[in-house]
Amino acid sequence: MVDARHPVPTVGVVCLKGEAVLLIRRGTPPRLNQWSLPGGRLEWGETTMDAALRELKEETGIDAELLGLVDVVDGVFPARPGGEITRHYVLIDYAARWTGGEPIAGDDAAEARFVSYDEAMALVEWDETRRVIAETYQRFAPDGS
Repeated sequence: MVDARHPVPTVGVVCLKGEAVLLIRRGTPPRLNQWSLPGGRLEWGETTMDAALRELKEETGIDAELLGLVDVVDGVFPARPGGEITRHYVLIDYAARWTGGEPIAGDDAAEARFVSYDEAMALVEWDETRRVIAETYQRFAPDGS
């Protein structure tokens, strides 16, 4: 028997506004109610960069310019710790600079707001998301902090 399940390609955006970073509180699984980056699945025929900007706008109302690729991360989530894998995402994370709009939760985000780096590190639970945010600040933040 052939397993028909495949990883799902997704995009995420680490959007900087000055020294602040944009976070969303997830309104859907996986990681329901946890703070994360805006993002989502690619649509058929859509480039990853177009998807990143579309998802950013849909989830937060924010416009931005992409600065570059930060990393590609595997998001492999079991139904419970040590259990069967129920979701497998390939997360393609971009850095972006805010160009307009105020954060308003939309699409599958329950909340959206700009926070300081320290607040982001305290709010975000998943180590990989914290690592991607830290790398973005090192590579793309205005003062390199």
